[in-house]
Amino acid sequence: MIDAKGIEALIAPSLEAMGYRVLRAVFTGGGRRATLQVMTERADGAAMSVDDCSLVSQTVSALLDVADPIAESYMLEVTSPGIDRPLVRRDDYERFAGFEAKVELTRPVDGRRRFRGRLVGVDGDAVKLNLGAEAVRLPLAQIARAKLILTDELIAATAPRARHEAI
Repeated sequence: MIDAKGIEALIAPSLEAMGYRVLRAVFTGGGRRATLQVMTERADGAAMSVDDCSLVSQTVSALLDVADPIAESYMLEVTSPGIDRPLVRRDDYERFAGFEAKVELTRPVDGRRRFRGRLVGVDGDAVKLNLGAEAVRLPLAQIARAKLILTDELIAATAPRARHEAI
């Protein structure tokens, strides 16, 4: 079994020194279809470009060639999080407070595992989510998956930054 967290720990310091953050590393498949997906973002908050992905790919490839943590052949895929990005770190829930998100838990809270609502932020060890008629606190340790929902509001919030970078 491939240790994706170990790979994250291996590549993160070099990428951080270059101005990037590793959001996650995921190894899927096996044999001829094995893929290591590394999701990164720019530390300055600007949108990732094709050149950014290429640079990250070259760096990660070199680091993995030296450390050789994956014995089988695989394809390296470097991606950016996109607008409707996954929420993977504690600070993501603060950074994107005010936007809609889907959250799936490993264990039910009040009989539910899936929630959709507006992020309020983090309170202690829980994410606060406004569901409209009620607000819930979802334990950070029990979040299996979370991502922003693509809305006009989210697109509008990211559009000025994207236009500025294109100039």
